[in-house]
Amino acid sequence: MASITAPTVAMQPKSRPAIGWLLHDGMVVAKRNLIQTVRVPEAIFFSLVQPVIFVLMFAYVFGGAIPIPGADPDAGAQAYREFLVPGIFGQTVAFAAASSTVGLAEDLHKGIIDRFRSLPMAPGAVLFGRTAADALRQILVLVVLSLTGLVVGWRIHNGALSAIGAYALLVLFAYTVAWVGAWVGLHMPNPETASTAGLIWIFPLTFLSNAFVPLAGMPPVIKTIAEWNPVSSLCLACRELFGNPTGEPPGGWNVWSLDHAALYTVLSCVVVIAIFSALAVRTYRRSTG
Repeated sequence: MASITAPTVAMQPKSRPAIGWLLHDGMVVAKRNLIQTVRVPEAIFFSLVQPVIFVLMFAYVFGGAIPIPGADPDAGAQAYREFLVPGIFGQTVAFAAASSTVGLAEDLHKGIIDRFRSLPMAPGAVLFGRTAADALRQILVLVVLSLTGLVVGWRIHNGALSAIGAYALLVLFAYTVAWVGAWVGLHMPNPETASTAGLIWIFPLTFLSNAFVPLAGMPPVIKTIAEWNPVSSLCLACRELFGNPTGEPPGGWNVWSLDHAALYTVLSCVVVIAIFSALAVRTYRRSTG
């Protein structure tokens, strides 16, 4: 009796929506990176200690020596402390870029990226997850910094909604620079080089701004650079939203980036994310191909 063979049915791979695929896989990678951070408490500790030291050092060492334009002359050091803390916020979230640079360099060096490539993942999920995790880490840092600021005399004067807007801008900026850091990290041959390359461009970015000192006393060329530096608009927008001294001169800013600080910050973030996410994904595909 002849055997009956069942007809062979070709299995078609199930299609996945591109955006949903990216978001799902990216959040899985982000979860992995956040869990990895919790398992290395030393990294959390040192990421929290550095900005706290900056707050205490600038508040108590330089607080009485830097006048703030437009602030109450009788406020003295208190005016500078309220001016300073949003600037420290801006500097701190900028350092999210360094985490992305070193983290991606380490994953490449250890072969973890190759393991991800062997899985049916969306091409940009590794980068999306890394940058999202590095931005989310900044929330804990901002909480600790806010508590430190309250200790040294910083206050929120414009209510909870404005404060939430300021913190949202800070997290958005952290996510933005994380993409820049990811692109840099993909070009690094090893984690040691990445640790230097991840910081070397952040220091000029933060110090050529109004994060620590008002713009009024800067030399003309440096002042122009600082006026259009997104870190300056970020710090100014946060000061306005928190209700802190802004350092605005009597004649006003007369610069579009500062007259519309929050808008300029958001536009800068959108442009930088669009550029560096495309560059980073392209570099990722080439470096792991």
